Amino acid sequence: MNQLKNTIEQLFDKERGVAPDEFQALFTEFIGKLNSGAIRAAEPAGDSWKVNEWVKKGILLGFHYGKLIHYSSGNSFPYYDKHTYPLRPSNIADNIRIVPGGTSIRTGSYVAPGVVIMPPAYINVGAYVDVDTMVDSHALVGSCAQIGKRVHLSAAAQIGGVLEPIGARPVIIEDDVMVGGNCGVYEGVTVKHGAVLGAGTILTKSIPVYDIVKNEVLRSGIGKPLIIPENAVVIPGSRPLEKSEFSKQYKLQSYCALIIKYRNDQTNAATALEEALR
Repeated sequence: MNQLKNTIEQLFDKERGVAPDEFQALFTEFIGKLNSGAIRAAEPAGDSWKVNEWVKKGILLGFHYGKLIHYSSGNSFPYYDKHTYPLRPSNIADNIRIVPGGTSIRTGSYVAPGVVIMPPAYINVGAYVDVDTMVDSHALVGSCAQIGKRVHLSAAAQIGGVLEPIGARPVIIEDDVMVGGNCGVYEGVTVKHGAVLGAGTILTKSIPVYDIVKNEVLRSGIGKPLIIPENAVVIPGSRPLEKSEFSKQYKLQSYCALIIKYRNDQTNAATALEEALR
C-alpha cells in the first residue's frame, strides 16, 4: 500500500501533461482498492477521523488524465464522462440490492454487502457506504462521504461531497444514524453514532446547533468540524436576528438546528424503518 501511496503522491506533484506510461495500471489498482474498501478517503482513528489526502490525490489524477468518451450504446440515453470513471462494477455475489429505476454508482466507491439502494439514487467516487445501510430514493452520497453501518438515508437526503481542498474533511455519518427526508449534511460535518436528524434538517460548518438538553451551542471552528453528538435528536429551528434595528423591526429570523432530546427506546422503534424491507 505504501508503494501505491508514494507513487500517487509523486505523480500528483509532477507537472501535468500527457499521462505517464505507468498511470493506467496504477490507476486500475487504485480504483480496485477503492471499490473493495481496502483504501478510503477517511478512516476512523480512535475517537476521531483521519483524512487520507493521498486517496483524494489519486481520485483527482483520474479526472486529470481521464479522456472524455461516449459510454452509452446506441442513441438511447447518451452520456459522456471520463474513461477513468465508468459505473462501478457489481454482480449478485456483492449482496447489494440495487432496485431498478435510475440509480448510478460511480466506480471508486465502496458499497458493502447488505446495502439497499432505492431508485433513483447516486453514489459518487470516493464514497464509502458500510453494511446494511439504506440509501433511499433521490438520495445523494457525495464524493468521499463516509457512511457507517445500518444508516438510513431517507428520501431526498443530500450528503455533500468534497475533493478539494485536498486536506478538507469529508462528511462523516457514523453507525446507526437516521437521516430524515430532505436533510442536507455538508462541509465536513460529522454526525456521531446513533444520532437522528429530523426531516428537513440542514447542517453546515456555519450553522449553529443549539442543544436545549445540555444548554450548549455547538459550532465548527478553525480545524474543527461541526460535530453532532452520539444519540442526539436534531430538528430544524430558527433564531431571531438582533444585529440591526432593521432585523428587529421586521422580526427576522435565521435558520439553526436544535437538539431537542437524546435517543431512547421509543426513538429507536420509530427509526427502524427499513427492517421490514430486507
